[in-house]
Amino acid sequence: MPKEQMRMLYKSRSNRILGGVCGGIGEYLNVDPTIIRIVWILATLLSLGIGVLVYIFAWILIPNNPSGK
Repeated sequence: MPKEQMRMLYKSRSNRILGGVCGGIGEYLNVDPTIIRIVWILATLLSLGIGVLVYIFAWILIPNNPSGK
C-alpha cells in the first residue's frame, strides 16, 4: 500500500484578493476560490458579520504556502 501524502491547508500566495485565505481553502478543497469567496460573503451577511472575525482569525492562524504557489 502506498503511503498517502498528507495535504496541508495554506494561504494562497498566487490566488489572493485580500489575505489568501479563500484562495488557500479553494486550493485545499480543489474548488474554484470564487465559489469559496461567494459562500464566505453570504455567510458573513447572514451571520451579521461574524464571518469577518472568522476570516481575520483564519488569516492569522493559517500559514503562508512555503512553496510560493
